[in-house]
Amino acid sequence: MSNAPSLWSTNQPSRLLASRDPRSGALRFPAYPAASPLAAGCETVELEGRGQLYSFTVIHPNPKSGAQPFALGYVDLPGPVRIFGRIQGAHVAIGAACVAAPDAEFGYAFHTVSN
Repeated sequence: MSNAPSLWSTNQPSRLLASRDPRSGALRFPAYPAASPLAAGCETVELEGRGQLYSFTVIHPNPKSGAQPFALGYVDLPGPVRIFGRIQGAHVAIGAACVAAPDAEFGYAFHTVSN
């Protein structure tokens, strides 16, 4: 059994979870696990699911690996909170609108969407 906190809320639509310090309002992603001494001083909150791509890079794996190029980047979500993750979609560009979605391999990924 894992002690890692869930990345996603159980509400529909499911949203990423973060910890918020009630005194400062500062957000931390992912949320602190319940066993962490820091968890007692924070509340778990749902993050907005839509944000804007702040920065990204495209990784080009060695051709011998057979893996396709993929994008990694930072997405700014309201709160404010900036999250690093895999970026998927046809139009990956700085400033692009992105939504967070569950991903079986990575836990979450961001998908570019039309405005």
